[in-house]
This record gives sequence, C-alpha cells and structure tokens, in this order.
Amino acid sequence: MVYGKKVKVNNTFLNIYTEGEKGDIIVFMAGSGVTSPVLEYKPLYRRLSDDYRIAVVEKAGYGFSGSMTTERTVENLVAESREALLKSGLKPPYILAPHSYSGIEAIWWANNYPDEIKAILGIDMVFPNMALAQAKEIPESKKLKMVMQQKKLMGIIAKRGLISRLLKNYTINVSGLMTGNELSADEKKMYQKLFYKNLLNQEVFDESVLATENAVKADKSGIIKCPACFYISSMKSPVKSLTWQNAGKIYAEKCGGEYHLSSEGHTLYASVPAEMAETFKTFLEKIH
Repeated sequence: MVYGKKVKVNNTFLNIYTEGEKGDIIVFMAGSGVTSPVLEYKPLYRRLSDDYRIAVVEKAGYGFSGSMTTERTVENLVAESREALLKSGLKPPYILAPHSYSGIEAIWWANNYPDEIKAILGIDMVFPNMALAQAKEIPESKKLKMVMQQKKLMGIIAKRGLISRLLKNYTINVSGLMTGNELSADEKKMYQKLFYKNLLNQEVFDESVLATENAVKADKSGIIKCPACFYISSMKSPVKSLTWQNAGKIYAEKCGGEYHLSSEGHTLYASVPAEMAETFKTFLEKIH
C-alpha cells in the first residue's frame, strides 16, 4: 500500500492519502490521538472509493506527517488541512467526513467557508454542545490534570511492558484493527510502528487543552447549513447532564441533518464499515 504523499505546510509537512478516481471528494478528518488516519479509516473509505474520490488528511503529529509548528487552534487546524488539500491538487467543494474531535473542525470549516463544503458525514463526531457541557462540569484545572495523567500513562505504555500488553485493547487495538482482517499483515506492522512513534506527540495533548476554546469557536460560528448525515454511537458520555447520543440528536435536529443511532462504540468505522458506507452512499445519492 502507498501511504500517501507529503506536502509542505507551515514549515512542516502533512501526509495526504488519496484513493478513487471519480465522484466528489470525501475528506476524512482524524479523531484525537488516532495513530494513522490513513490506516485507521481504511475499513470505511475503501468501501466508498469505488464511487467517490477519497482524501485522508493526517494532521501534524499524526500518521506519517511531521510535527506541528503552530498552535492547535481550530483556525490553524482547518487552515493547514485546506492548504494541504490544495497543494495536493484537490480543489473544493469537499464532503467532510470527521471522526470524533475533528467534528469541531468540520463545523467551523463549514460555517466559515460554506462554498467549500458540499456535505458532512459525521463519523461519531464531537458536537459543540457535548464539548461545552463537559467544560461546565469539568473545570479547566481538572481537565489539565487529566491530560497530564493521560500523558503519563502513555509514557508507561510506550515502554511496551506489562501495562502496555494488559491495555492493548484500550490503546493500540481499541478499534480491533490489529486483530481483525481489514488491514494486511504489513499494514498492521506499520500501524504498530506508528503507534509507538506517535504515542507521546505533543499535538494530541495540545488539542485536548484547547478543546473547550475550539468548541466555543465552532459553536459561535453557528449551526451548519450544508446537508449532513451523522452516525452516532452508544459511547458513554463524559458528562452527567447530557448523553452522547442525545447531544448528537439535538444538534442534528437543529441543523436538519439525518442521523443514525448505533449500538456500536466510538470506533464504529471499524466495526460496521459496510453498513456505514451504504448509509452514506444512500444519503449522498439523495442530495445530488
């Protein structure tokens, strides 16, 4: 497998993987801490690339990309993705396919550059209402402490000892890709290599610290106006006041988006990729 090509953006380089030769461009956007978006989202995008052009953007600190040179604000994250796509010869309009944290980026992008976005396919994306509810219940000081604890744990896992082995199904194999059949043996080896290479990258921790600030900006940018189809998992909510699925339903109803509730967890792109692909194809056919 060719894992993409690197383009220079803000004195670093970002990796962009493309697949498919026809149709609209679907841009896959990474959730927080994803080892390599190119490998992580393969189960889903390979089932879409027969009808659509796929572009997977690996942010700074992710996958095969270089280290960050700018603050992890939503403005910078989106600007870098936009520049990387254009330098790869991929011009808008785009269909955004954000997973988890990048839902904040997708909403901000769609509202600030509406002519560039044709639709959004939410892969259990984070919505501003969930991020803001979490901010109300978890003070910034406590959140920072949690981020530092997470970083400490990742440091222990990076040593590949007993703790790493015991937690493999919550870390390197959380999506089941290392034991499933969606990736080849060589791809699994590369995934493992990248997992330990990127595990302690500062970018992920900085994104976590700026999560509330970025969510506020996305929220203030308004409700998206483009067509949207959201897959919402049964993941446990990080807050007491709002369930994960209710947060998604509330946002979808406000923007008039289609939504599908799933009993699968946060990595449903790996557990039910065929179902998701067919749902997204049906939706995109309807809006054409």
